[in-house]
Amino acid sequence: MGEGYHRAKDGAVFTASFFEERETMEDTISAIATPRGMGGIGVVRISGKDALRVADAVFSADSGKRLSDTEGGRFLHGRIVDSSGEEIDEGLALVFRAPRSYTGEDVVELQCHGGQYVLRCALALTYSAGARPAERGEFTKRAFLNGRLDLSQAEGVMEVVGARTRGALTMANGHLTGRFSKEIKGLRDAILAMLAHIEANIDFPEDEVDDVIAYDLEKNIHGVRMKITDMMRTADAGRVLRDGLPTAIIGKPNVGKSSLMNAFLREERAIVTDIPGTTRDAIEEVADVGGVPLCIVDTAGIRAGADTVERLGIERSREYAQKASLVLMLFDGSRPLDAEDEEILTIAKEREESAMILLTKVDLPPQTTAATLSECAGGLPVHSISTETGEGLEDLTIAIRGRVYRDASEGAEGTFVATEREARTLQEADKHLEAALDSLAGAVGLDFVSIDLRSAWEELGKLTGEALGTELLDEIFSKFCIGK
Repeated sequence: MGEGYHRAKDGAVFTASFFEERETMEDTISAIATPRGMGGIGVVRISGKDALRVADAVFSADSGKRLSDTEGGRFLHGRIVDSSGEEIDEGLALVFRAPRSYTGEDVVELQCHGGQYVLRCALALTYSAGARPAERGEFTKRAFLNGRLDLSQAEGVMEVVGARTRGALTMANGHLTGRFSKEIKGLRDAILAMLAHIEANIDFPEDEVDDVIAYDLEKNIHGVRMKITDMMRTADAGRVLRDGLPTAIIGKPNVGKSSLMNAFLREERAIVTDIPGTTRDAIEEVADVGGVPLCIVDTAGIRAGADTVERLGIERSREYAQKASLVLMLFDGSRPLDAEDEEILTIAKEREESAMILLTKVDLPPQTTAATLSECAGGLPVHSISTETGEGLEDLTIAIRGRVYRDASEGAEGTFVATEREARTLQEADKHLEAALDSLAGAVGLDFVSIDLRSAWEELGKLTGEALGTELLDEIFSKFCIGK
């Protein structure tokens, strides 16, 4: 084990500074826990050993009962008041007693009207009463440090907050409820069993079962690596569900780009007219397409003879086509293909892996067929659609989902790899397992195999927070919003 690390009773590995932070987490924190802006309700959250005392200093219950005398899971109606007793606002105080609270500490949530000024006044009163401002993600960080959540579940909190589609929410809830952690725990348990097997053999060498153990270890290590490989196959889909799929809609003017964007968004976001060049700059929106968040850019139509402003928009269209992970190439089925279409087909052939060819306006008399378009596109498949009648849109949605879930199973989103940190950690664990196999093949001794297996076990522990230092912890929770 590396210098500066300590092992907890359950085998978890932490840095010394991690324990110091856990032991000195004595102050009481507060923050506004609802988004900025006006709303019907706003919440000021207070957490820590003095949370009830701080709340009593700023909240006067109609019943006269003190919050410090109130059972957990109860709420009182009353007034938020300053030190002179002057009323700031009417509201509710919700009491949560340790350890049955979000953070595992005493928590009070003051619910008042949702204006920013009144919330800031209430928050300032909690500071005057002894609380300090909460840092980003500090409430969830305390939930982790107090054992209410593991690290993967804690990250799932922000994934739930940021989810923009059903698929993203399913994945986030899988992390929050511990489905992903359960998979990781299964891998760690398998490695721990191998370590125990090795130690037993080292302790009783007279049994002379090295060859049998080596065979079993090789088989079991391969089994764990296969499971890691299966999890890694979900990383691309997980990234898309979490961050969205950068998508560009490309085509010449009046092929139906804006109409397709409006169909995806289910609203009239982009202006649709018969006048060429209506869209002169890129319009960006996030659309829920079959549970997949598409970060869509509706670009200016690519054509010759455009004015200066439109030419700038066309140049951006080409740039988006080169950068996007999914490029929807639109061609008007009610018109014959022309030189402008040929230019777009050239782009499609260059971006074959990310391009999808769409034949639009198939509700009108055809001038270009799907077979003709596919032949001109070098055999790429063509999806025929009509935004006017909705024909083909469901099949297009299924095709897009198929691209995103290419290496992952639909319905198993709760166990998907959701972040770059998770993917990188799994890769590092797999490298240690590969090293263990190399040690076995080289017959250098089971002690060396044990070292590699232990490293893989500890690496996987970083996903659930059972092996990490405060630097990584601070990096993760700094991405949270204040009040969460």
